[in-house]
Amino acid sequence: METSELLKKVRAIEIKSRGLSNQIFSGEYHSAFKGRGMAFSENREYQHGDEIRTIDWNVTARMGHPYVKVFEEERELTAMILVDVSASEQFGTQTQLKRSLITEIAAVLAFSAMQNNDKIGVIFFSDKIEKFVPPKKGKSHILRIIRELINFEAENTGTDIRLALDYLNSVIKKRTICFLVSDFEDRGFSDALKIANKKHDVVALQIQDPAEQVLPNIGLVQIRDAETGEARWVNTSSKSVRQKFAKNRSLQNAELKGLLRKSGVDFASIHTNENYVRPLMNLFKQRS
Repeated sequence: METSELLKKVRAIEIKSRGLSNQIFSGEYHSAFKGRGMAFSENREYQHGDEIRTIDWNVTARMGHPYVKVFEEERELTAMILVDVSASEQFGTQTQLKRSLITEIAAVLAFSAMQNNDKIGVIFFSDKIEKFVPPKKGKSHILRIIRELINFEAENTGTDIRLALDYLNSVIKKRTICFLVSDFEDRGFSDALKIANKKHDVVALQIQDPAEQVLPNIGLVQIRDAETGEARWVNTSSKSVRQKFAKNRSLQNAELKGLLRKSGVDFASIHTNENYVRPLMNLFKQRS
């Protein structure tokens, strides 16, 4: 992508995602993801309505009238966004590709973290670790992340969520918020997910396209797996074929949701034909 075109896209996403973060998500993000606890800030004179248990009796005795302890939330957190950049994310039949939706959501999360003075980092993964952007603060760092999200080209096509979670555990030693953003076209990551969620606070965001859930009735078509390259002909005119496809996809989604619930992972499903604001808000409010 030409530099001028890339900068225009970065600016457009910055304006949209920063606006959403400032107006909607920043406060909800703060409420949904808590700090490590409360830390002493200062003493001040007792005011009507203060709780008795906050009185600092040593200072009160020294000053001759009541003083209370004031505490502030130890807010600073680290957030990591695990971004699936496998070939299946280049699919989309509605207003945008799954990859474009992932880029916008990741940008909103990054600006929300910045508004709350949290560090933010990214792991790009396919069936290998494609790139690691260590967590930092600041607008320039956020814009770098957005540039990477827009312009990054993966070397491999497959998906290995287990590998991504294992890598997260190995490079991030302290507890962090982990946003796992993927279409979850993968299996065999159950144990890794449970281990990661014990060490970190994992949140799963499933990105889907309507055509992946229900086959359209468009006759005989060739369907190609973007990750494996395997192709086959499917008669979408057959009602039984469409019903079987929809049933299998429904079972896969139910299996994934069951796994996430069993692992204690909060999650939201977001489709390429819908506004992502409501699903994210519902997720944040549920956590609050």
